[in-house]
Amino acid sequence: MLNIIAAVLVFGLIVLVHEFGHFLLAKLNGIGVVEFSIGMGPRLLSWQRGETKYSLKILPFGGSCMMLGEDEKDADPKAFNNKSVWARISVVFAGPAFNFILAFFFAVIIVMNIGYQKFQISDVTEGSPAAEAGLQAGDVITRVNSRKITAYEDIQVYMLANPGETLRIQYRRPVGDGTDYETGETVLTPEYSETEGRYLMGVTFTSQYVKAESLSELVYYSAYQVKYCVTSTFDSLKMLFTRQVQVDEAVAGPVRIVAMIGENVEESREIGISVMLLTLCYWSLILSASLGIMNLLPIPALDGGRLVFLIIEAIRGKGIDQEKEGMVHMAGLLILMALMVFVLFNDIRSLF
Repeated sequence: MLNIIAAVLVFGLIVLVHEFGHFLLAKLNGIGVVEFSIGMGPRLLSWQRGETKYSLKILPFGGSCMMLGEDEKDADPKAFNNKSVWARISVVFAGPAFNFILAFFFAVIIVMNIGYQKFQISDVTEGSPAAEAGLQAGDVITRVNSRKITAYEDIQVYMLANPGETLRIQYRRPVGDGTDYETGETVLTPEYSETEGRYLMGVTFTSQYVKAESLSELVYYSAYQVKYCVTSTFDSLKMLFTRQVQVDEAVAGPVRIVAMIGENVEESREIGISVMLLTLCYWSLILSASLGIMNLLPIPALDGGRLVFLIIEAIRGKGIDQEKEGMVHMAGLLILMALMVFVLFNDIRSLF
């Protein structure tokens, strides 16, 4: 039961922060907020304060910030659509932006407690693509094609999303007593391993975690954690659309995510409370950054879809017919609802 409660609290916090972003910017821009709610379905409790009703609903997934005149014409000067286009853009963008801020907050906690990863090549397999390309033990890979490399996971995710692709590798190589480095660049094409079932360069990495020694290091590596979540989300979407992974394997809904969080919390709790709390921070980081990215995708009914219409309005100097925009968002909402039903069914099926 504790595991489920922990997972629900994680979801609740992420949604709360997302909707609070919309709420705060709406209030700052003088937009009337009709209702601010956490959860979905029937209300468990609600209270009125000023113009806004605050609600807690029975299903602990989702939430909303309903603004005056958001989807209909309203003569009230506090209506959403009566505000400037840049005010509306700031309100819509604030939800995902607050998710990235929350993700950064949890990344700071993680880096402060665990540190950041320093890695290098510890061994190169004889006759492998890496050996033929001239890579050596002690080399530190800094870039693969256009991807900057900060941790070993960057390379791993890139190669999974781009199997068999020729890699232009930039690296640092220690010289002398190891306090100085020389830079180099080489090209290699990974070979497919039947044993591993994936493409390999032919190197073994070793890594260690070190504590950040300055505020700038703490900020840099915390920001990297958020960036990694963002890039890995895009890589996962690419793998999904290129059919490298199946939909039922790649897409997890609330039920399966709660189950996974619960399993991780149970395992980490046996080690210690601090490990369990860091596990929850890690999940919060991943889910908050992922929610921010998914909401910015240019899909009707999502924040990204609304931003597309607002950006078009900013460029044209006038908005698209509100009724037509509403029809597009309604169609997008129906598709999203159908996808949610599919994901929920797939989640439940995976549990049995």
